[in-house]
Amino acid sequence: MQQTAIFGPFLAMMLLTGVVWVYLFARRIPFIRAHPETLGDPTLLAQMAPPGVSTPSDNLKNLFELPVLFYALVLYLFATSQVDSTYVRAAWIFFAFRVLHSAIHCTFNHVTLRVSVYLVAALALWCMVIRAALAHFGA
Repeated sequence: MQQTAIFGPFLAMMLLTGVVWVYLFARRIPFIRAHPETLGDPTLLAQMAPPGVSTPSDNLKNLFELPVLFYALVLYLFATSQVDSTYVRAAWIFFAFRVLHSAIHCTFNHVTLRVSVYLVAALALWCMVIRAALAHFGA
């Protein structure tokens, strides 16, 4: 397997972050234009914004939590030439379930479903981390 195969889900995660960022502004700018008093007051914006305006922002913040660990791990795997089909599959699973998580979070935001999808993505990532750690420490 080519070591660069791991960069498919890596770059896809970056693109997902960009899509959510664009969606955030597509939702927030019309709201701010309709409520100009919120422009200089982030607290007022947070208080007044309906979920359709605030959840994309929450999701964007979330894309800078566990995915940061994912990015670091992918770079580690590539730098140490450990990329294999298991890591690549797990990375695509992580990405796919992060897409679902973002779609749920930014739209109808069913919390139980969102948490379940988040958990699948997180488990894929933690399996990757544990496998890399075991390989590194020689277990």
